Amino acid sequence: MTPDLVQGLHTANNRLRALVRTGFDTTAPSALPGWTRGHVVVHLTNLAAAFTRQAEYAYRDAQIEVYDGGRPARDAAIEAGAHHPPEVLLPALHQSLDTLGATWNRSTPTDWQRPVSYRNGTLEDTALAWWRETEIHTTDLRLDYTPTDWTPAFTTYLTTYLQPRLPHPVPLHGTPTAIAAWLAGRVPPTPVTTTDGTPLPTLNPWP
Repeated sequence: MTPDLVQGLHTANNRLRALVRTGFDTTAPSALPGWTRGHVVVHLTNLAAAFTRQAEYAYRDAQIEVYDGGRPARDAAIEAGAHHPPEVLLPALHQSLDTLGATWNRSTPTDWQRPVSYRNGTLEDTALAWWRETEIHTTDLRLDYTPTDWTPAFTTYLTTYLQPRLPHPVPLHGTPTAIAAWLAGRVPPTPVTTTDGTPLPTLNPWP
């Protein structure tokens, strides 16, 4: 992994742990329509477990689907778990983060290039995905962290990754974090416009 990714994962996980702690209201609405903070916490908990499983199988030169039962089972698990009290949700999140970190710590440089079923990518691709998920969803929790706090390294990476969402080349005007947030489908912290005055396009699905 690159130094930016190693540092990014470490910082993102520590920040998430610090913000999601005792007294955290899991019933409060998140920035995502129809999702409470509890939904976001369960999603991250389950995704960490899923990426742990991707790694465990990759180490054995095997592959397994990200979630048993696919997307429908993933969605059902989030909905079922989101209504649990914080005394249940928060320890589960911290344990899932611990396990994922311990599993990835076993990886050698060669291991990171092992194939996984997640988007037919590599183990490193799951680490990049986790970086995206933690950074973006931590802002969705509506706590003391917003896209304006994203590092230049993450902002640049996310903007590049999300370029396929643009249906055609568009000259955009705005701060780097605002453009990255808009590309991610979030409300940008400051306005994003086109430099030629044309309307912003409807974004394609996530790549």
